[in-house]
Amino acid sequence: MGDRYQQFSVEERCAIASRRAAGESIRQIATALDRAPSSVSRELTRNTGTKVGYKPVYADRQAKARRWRGSKLGRDAALLAVVLHRLAAGWSPQQVAGRLAREHGRTVVSHETIYRFIAAQIARTKDYRWRLYLPRGKSKRGFRGRKGGSSVEHIKHRVPIRLRPAVAADRATPGHWEADLMLFRTYGQAVLTLHERSSRVLAIVRQPSKAAQPVAATLQALLESVPSSLRQTITFDNGTEFAHHHRLRDALGIQTFFCDPHAPWQKGGIENAIGRMRRSLPRKTDLATLTTDQILDLARRYNSTPRKCLDYQTPAEVLSKALHFECDSTFPLARE
Repeated sequence: MGDRYQQFSVEERCAIASRRAAGESIRQIATALDRAPSSVSRELTRNTGTKVGYKPVYADRQAKARRWRGSKLGRDAALLAVVLHRLAAGWSPQQVAGRLAREHGRTVVSHETIYRFIAAQIARTKDYRWRLYLPRGKSKRGFRGRKGGSSVEHIKHRVPIRLRPAVAADRATPGHWEADLMLFRTYGQAVLTLHERSSRVLAIVRQPSKAAQPVAATLQALLESVPSSLRQTITFDNGTEFAHHHRLRDALGIQTFFCDPHAPWQKGGIENAIGRMRRSLPRKTDLATLTTDQILDLARRYNSTPRKCLDYQTPAEVLSKALHFECDSTFPLARE
């Protein structure tokens, strides 16, 4: 028998329970387990329930509960203050833990401990403001699974982006478009954005909802004013708001394509444009406070701003050359 005491394992507790039930004495059990009789006696005394008797799982839980002294951050107020201060400054738990280890030359607290502490506070207090200390602000850990399967399954006649003509990828030829919806904090508010890949021209139109039918009708109305030679393809993500894309093919002859699931970067032009528009239309914007003219003015400003990728021409100037007629700095599609 060793001189250093070790906690009983679940396997040892199973052996104690079975041998005790078979009528063996404490000394016999201790000899079989190579343990001190006092250790076996203490185990039986401490972890035997008045109603359940000695059960391995119950005994293991009792022993672990007795040893738990609370979270490290809960016991050390000074350390907690440092951790929360850095989290509030925008640091991630891993950055906090790594920096503390660098400053002290040893591990002070792990990022897992920090995550568990925040989760425990939310569960105990039901105060969901604790989640704001985390970089993504999630109140529950782990991947949030999608219910009902992929939206790809609900889009009929969907053509994947890998089948899109190669000429649409190099941005050299006008007539290839991308579309997406900008959503806002208020439920039901949305803005449809339409982006031409070569000129980087952008059209934005307020939508009554994200339903597929009105989205398709708006896209058709916008693209009808464009010469047929400048409406070759249009690319969407897999949102069900574009489920009526086939209406564009039937009415205008434009080819429709969809990004791979969870790969919106494959239509990077519109993603970049939306990122720029978010400076003027952040997610917290209440569209009900904006007039149609104000929204159209945002499109005019966007299309009259020089772009480095266009050799500092504006999108409207590049599109006007493609259309071969005079055009002011306002995108014609954005007019009503």
